[in-house]
Amino acid sequence: MARERRSARLDQPLDRSLTLRPSVDPEVFGRASERVARFIGSWRFILYMTLVVVAWIVYNSWAHHGRFDPWPFIGLTLLLSLQASYAAPLILLAQNRQSDRDRVQYQEDRSADQRLIADAEYLSREVAALRLALGDVATRDFVRNELRDLLAELHAMDEADARNYDDPS
Repeated sequence: MARERRSARLDQPLDRSLTLRPSVDPEVFGRASERVARFIGSWRFILYMTLVVVAWIVYNSWAHHGRFDPWPFIGLTLLLSLQASYAAPLILLAQNRQSDRDRVQYQEDRSADQRLIADAEYLSREVAALRLALGDVATRDFVRNELRDLLAELHAMDEADARNYDDPS
């Protein structure tokens, strides 16, 4: 055995020994349990179950030969109990998987909301900075008003010069 370990290469994984226990992928089992839970929660399942129970009771009550489960229907009770004992854990497993998905979705929604809030705060700060900067920058209306005032002053000066030129006294 020591000789085998010395000859094993470090760049290769060790061979796995054969085990007798089955390997079950939890995702495959979880998806199967969700499909079963979805079917058990459907009207189709209720209809099938009702038809099977009614057929079981009718056959075992009225058949003259070949009754396999006479009155109090112990076999039917056993099968229904067995079905319920498997259905309840499968439904709970499906609910747990759904709650895990809901939790992940909630966390993603929360992080997206936080990013949106941060973006909105950044944009509001930028808008406030632009408003402050626009207060220092001459706007188009301000420049037009200044030009209008200067033009009015120039016209007034021209009229004054024209009067002074016409009237040399």
